[in-house]
Amino acid sequence: MGAAALRDSSSWTLIGSQPVNAQALRPQDIWRQVYERLPNLPLENQYISTETGEVAENNTLASRLISYHLYVKNRPPNYRFDWKLTMADYLGVHEYLTESQYPGNKTLQENPMEGDRSVIETLSRSERDALVNVLVSIFNPNRPETSEPQLREFPSPSPAPNPRTTPKLPQPGDADLLRL
Repeated sequence: MGAAALRDSSSWTLIGSQPVNAQALRPQDIWRQVYERLPNLPLENQYISTETGEVAENNTLASRLISYHLYVKNRPPNYRFDWKLTMADYLGVHEYLTESQYPGNKTLQENPMEGDRSVIETLSRSERDALVNVLVSIFNPNRPETSEPQLREFPSPSPAPNPRTTPKLPQPGDADLLRL
């Protein structure tokens, strides 16, 4: 963390902290960027708004995933590890999702939590990784894009010796090899 410096008796300034451009990233609009980059990601926006009685088209899987990550779990948005934890929550292997806290619980007639979990579970590992990479790159635009890891070429290993072979018997003169 940056060091704090006292300006006057009523305010503190963090030295070394990055300014945040509030207009650049609005979490309620980020879901659109996710679908621009991942057009095959299911929208899951068929749920009915409790307020209007109509389909809440802007309440999507991506918007709820982002809201869960930022507001329910209070996780930072610019680290892959934290998004991986969120994916693990949806897969039921880290922390359990809670219906009463899930985004859309109070604004939609039907809680979308189970449907969202099902969709995340049906995504392949590479699709979930792509989603995580897109989210990190949106929230952290100055970070270089992660590319596919390059496979290194290794020389083919020599065949392993047969473990059942008997060791060679000592030959005359072998003890001389132990001298310096």
